[in-house]
Amino acid sequence: MFIVRIEHPVPNFEGWKQAFENDPVDRKGAGVLRYHIMRATDDPLYVLIDLEFEDLPQAERMLAALRQLWGRVEGSVMSNAKARIVEVVETKNM
Repeated sequence: MFIVRIEHPVPNFEGWKQAFENDPVDRKGAGVLRYHIMRATDDPLYVLIDLEFEDLPQAERMLAALRQLWGRVEGSVMSNAKARIVEVVETKNM
């Protein structure tokens, strides 16, 4: 399992969430299996998103698509995005 982990500040969470829900990068069509949206407890205008993929090439294509999208929306619904691809090496339910 591979995850594209994204984090960035937003000027307005509700506005950002609406843009996210509009799905300009076609998450399902790009192979996203599930996603998690999180907010920092000390800053509700800082979001973290995990997009889960079955394989690395899908994750790499999504990250490239996101970087193109961010170039177009920087400063409007989000800014200073940071992202990386991580591999899940262990999951354990307690």
